[in-house]
Amino acid sequence: MVNILSNAIFTESVYSTESHLYSGLSSKRSFQTELDRIRFLLFFPSGVHGDSFTVLQAPEFVSFQKGDWPVSGEKIPDLVALTMGFSVQEDLSWPGLQAGPLFQRPRANVLVVVRGVDSLALPQSVASYPLENPVPFTLDSVAETVHSLFAEDTPVVLQLAPSEERLYMLGKANAVFEDLPVTLQQIRARLSQDGSVLSSLPLNSLSRNAEADLLFLSEVQVLHDITALLQRHRHLAKDHSPDLYSLELSGLEELSRLYGPDSPQYRDATALLASVLQKFGQDVYGLYGNSSVVEVVTVKAFEAPLTRKSRSILESRQISNPGSPYNLAYKYNFEYAVVFNIVLWLMIVLALAVIAIAYNLWNMDPGYDSIIYRMTNQKIRMD
Repeated sequence: MVNILSNAIFTESVYSTESHLYSGLSSKRSFQTELDRIRFLLFFPSGVHGDSFTVLQAPEFVSFQKGDWPVSGEKIPDLVALTMGFSVQEDLSWPGLQAGPLFQRPRANVLVVVRGVDSLALPQSVASYPLENPVPFTLDSVAETVHSLFAEDTPVVLQLAPSEERLYMLGKANAVFEDLPVTLQQIRARLSQDGSVLSSLPLNSLSRNAEADLLFLSEVQVLHDITALLQRHRHLAKDHSPDLYSLELSGLEELSRLYGPDSPQYRDATALLASVLQKFGQDVYGLYGNSSVVEVVTVKAFEAPLTRKSRSILESRQISNPGSPYNLAYKYNFEYAVVFNIVLWLMIVLALAVIAIAYNLWNMDPGYDSIIYRMTNQKIRMD
């Protein structure tokens, strides 16, 4: 009887949550109501427990099957590559992802890693799977594949961890997200400006003066700014090259360490992040014409530390080739091959001409090959 009652309450909450999310958050009051319902879902969970891999949005031709098949943390880069239509070195024997059409691929893939929480209440997700072996991972291999296959189209590749001030950009991301606040100092300055999330989101028990609270709010601000910049550059979603986004959020981990997992600050932040991620996924999915995959990985703590080379947005302006993070040569346009061939063959012809003239001059007999040495000036005038 208790199970039936809890399921009924959960179902009613899910449908009510869906109606609120689809209608939009027009005011703080409606947003507060949404947070209250998500808090309720957090205390009455259903489905996946523990660390999870959740597909928030996906087009129809990317088929995720609902089930409890666990996915390993080290296989997530391969899973992202397969959703984008790329091949992987080892076959992924995981029944959660079915083979899709050969000539259709999503225009973008967005992966958000949330540290400090094992699951979030995301009732509008496509599917959710338990995450086992939560080792640190990166999408560097996927980014390299995108860059090598679509180098001429300069796709957007953005990997960002605001708490660690880590930034990795490729292609058009250097121009689109050049003004994106990355360092904590830049984000705090952004929070004090007009249009920040502080003026539109209910903070409840969160403080504007606490260090850990500002770190969490800065990550929420980055999500908001990314969607705002994408709306400003809608042409990116219409090109033929797929885009890749990878975001790592650790604000909840800091709140849990400072206040504890049972604190009101942690509960309010968890509910707030769940609603923000739900709206973030809907916005990105709509900007790419319902042809993008948005995934959320929630992990309480990684099993092993991961060291990565960091880069700030100021450093990216100083590299020799902004379009390449590997210090490669400049990317030339289509006229380079024509000009190169003209110069190459002209130099070859001139070199052969110089060699032929020098050879003939070296082997010339002045008495036989030249009339100058055989005739006098008077004879030449007569002829």
